[in-house]
Amino acid sequence: MGNRTTKQKTPERSFQALKGLPTPLYQAQCVLHKHELVICGGVDKSACYSYHTLKNEYKFICEYPSDIELEGHCVVKLVGNNNANNQITLLSFGGRFKHTLVMKYVSIWSDISNKSDELNNYNKWIPFTDNQNHPIIIGRYDDDYTGVRAVIGGINNHLLFITYFQNNISVFDLNTFQFIKHGTLPTNNRMRYHCFVSNSENEQVQEMTKTSKQKYQMLLFKKNTGLSIEYDEDNNNFQFHQLPVCEDIAIFNYYGYVCVNDIILFFGGWSLNSRAVSKSVHKYSIRENKWITFRNTLHSPLYGCVAIFSEDDNDIHIIGGKDNTHVPVSTHIKINVRAWDASQLSKKEIKYIVKYWIRTSEIKFGWINDFDKIIIKYSRMN
Repeated sequence: MGNRTTKQKTPERSFQALKGLPTPLYQAQCVLHKHELVICGGVDKSACYSYHTLKNEYKFICEYPSDIELEGHCVVKLVGNNNANNQITLLSFGGRFKHTLVMKYVSIWSDISNKSDELNNYNKWIPFTDNQNHPIIIGRYDDDYTGVRAVIGGINNHLLFITYFQNNISVFDLNTFQFIKHGTLPTNNRMRYHCFVSNSENEQVQEMTKTSKQKYQMLLFKKNTGLSIEYDEDNNNFQFHQLPVCEDIAIFNYYGYVCVNDIILFFGGWSLNSRAVSKSVHKYSIRENKWITFRNTLHSPLYGCVAIFSEDDNDIHIIGGKDNTHVPVSTHIKINVRAWDASQLSKKEIKYIVKYWIRTSEIKFGWINDFDKIIIKYSRMN
């Protein structure tokens, strides 16, 4: 099962408090769009906001339709050519009362007042429809999507991988608007509000899978369950491998989580058995298959928060949640990812290093092994 031991450390940096949320949010959903964190509702909260990471300000975007009740929903960013037009498409689905909606989002911070006709269908939730404009609801009648988790994948980023109660995993084809696979996870733990991330976005994994591009890798954690999930797109089947789970986090659920390169960070959590709310941060190294615990790291006990990584500035944002009195909070904090892994560099830093090396060396343009050595050396010095 690998190494279950944990080391107890203190992070080199502390969390920075940011401007509080416009309203307390529990189990919010959030996606990144350039310098914006698009916050899409929470339990019993239908309002959506954009937070600008450079301005430290919020703007109201819209509300979910009045007939939509949010409790344990999921929002993902669809992958396409939207970035060229400064727009993204969001898919919101699931929850206790299943819904399936999409939003074409254009930055609320841009000047769109003169383009009101063009943007009439933007920045609002509308039904998800097929090519004949028929409404599509993701999920079968008996599927329980409370606390559902999903990631986008596949060779053309057209597959929606869904993990949900009780121990189910399904694959929905966003091109054909049909399920193409239903499977069972090898665990007795009930899948709600768990950790489910894509592993194939990591450069290290992409490098390893170049000879088998049709295989897509994901990781799942819930209490004492840890799974590496591999989906073979050619043969439409799953393979599951057990992963270690450290004892410190095995009792918790409802934690915020984020995957950054080859590490997954877990923030807070709630134990159903002991009723304890955690202040700790846990780190799982995918490459080393090891855990590290950072005790009493959060300013206060927290669970049901959402964590998201801002690539440009290398910061991890923690949004909302509940405290140890089980009251929703409007807390918004951030911390640089280097607090947990000193080798992590932002995109800007990597570009700076490469440009500096090219300027000061008489070499032909192209990536060489020396670049890797320089980046590693630079990250250790900083």
